[in-house]
Amino acid sequence: MSSKRYNRIVLKLSGEALAGEKGFGIDLDIMNMIATQIKSVTETGVEVAVVVGGGNIWRGAPASARGMDRATADYMGMLATVINALALQDSLENYGIETRVMTAIEMREVAEPYIRRRAINHLRKGRVVIFASGTGNPYFSTDTTAALRAAEIDADVILMAKRGVDGVYDSDPRYNQDAKKFDHLEYIDVLNMGLTIMDSTAISLCMDNTIPIIVFNFSVMDNLKKIVNGEKIGTLVGGHKE
Repeated sequence: MSSKRYNRIVLKLSGEALAGEKGFGIDLDIMNMIATQIKSVTETGVEVAVVVGGGNIWRGAPASARGMDRATADYMGMLATVINALALQDSLENYGIETRVMTAIEMREVAEPYIRRRAINHLRKGRVVIFASGTGNPYFSTDTTAALRAAEIDADVILMAKRGVDGVYDSDPRYNQDAKKFDHLEYIDVLNMGLTIMDSTAISLCMDNTIPIIVFNFSVMDNLKKIVNGEKIGTLVGGHKE
């Protein structure tokens, strides 16, 4: 436990990452792989909170672009994140990890309402807390949720899990073999260069609260554990370059 670099983390999982190669729905093999990695981290004493997206089930922005009321489309997306959160909870509990799902929109039959002090208490007791339904407000992404919750629970870092991408590049490495990978970026660099790590609201919130972000490839087993133990994996945004 003495080797831990971070004591409390927020892990951000996109909905698309949970879908695997299918691109939609929930891939249970992916869920189990995530649960395995989270378990290896909790066993070192690290407190883990997770924010899940819902893009594998529903995306509000495209629906809004096609004429649906934006607020309605976003609320539907929030419900999609709850489905993902419950699936992740089930996978974690199958590995013996005590877990709580907390939602910004109350649905007491399936999850606890988000209360900051209760969330921190769960974390201190070694439970993995999964934050679902975004911020509870339309027009805000789950990236912004990750930044907001990290600030509220005083997390040491936000870990942005990407599938098959090992950091931040100046262009898409899947299509450009000469794409340059960044080892470290300042928040303002991300905004000025228009890099799509997180949306601008989330980046600004992290910048205002000096919350470091690490973008890494979660498809590689043990990457999560290596990061919390201080190994240089992926791209660091903010924080200390060394």
